[in-house]
Amino acid sequence: MNYIDLQIATSAVHPEPEQFQRWVNAALESFENNDEDSEIVIRLVDAAESAELNQQYRHKNGPTNILSFPFEVPDGMEMDLLGDLVICAPLIALEAEQQNKLAEHHWAHITVHGVLHLLGYDHVEEQDAEEMEALEIEVLSRLDIANPYMEDNKQ
Repeated sequence: MNYIDLQIATSAVHPEPEQFQRWVNAALESFENNDEDSEIVIRLVDAAESAELNQQYRHKNGPTNILSFPFEVPDGMEMDLLGDLVICAPLIALEAEQQNKLAEHHWAHITVHGVLHLLGYDHVEEQDAEEMEALEIEVLSRLDIANPYMEDNKQ
């Protein structure tokens, strides 16, 4: 079972816990260890906390839509924690509006994106980005959400 510890540290509008559970489950169901338990902490924050964490961990100014912190299990220990996701709720709403996307679809995309980071995917190199985007598109399609990278699939 996939457990989510949802921490809400913002007054901004955000999805229900059941939605996050659905998105996380969809992102994890394609992987070999899907039958194992896993836990993810999802913390919803405001722009100030996001900017502080972005500066502290990425040395970048300003808030960012999501930060992913994979958990590295120490040798000799068994833990189900995949890691933490920190999502800036007001920025997600702003991006959805600016990109003319349904807010729920953007939330789903960002959540799936973050889970893939926890699983070791990244988008630094072009080939890695293409692989990660393909996985995101596949997972989102199972959720009946159109390809977020296509201009025609916006609201």
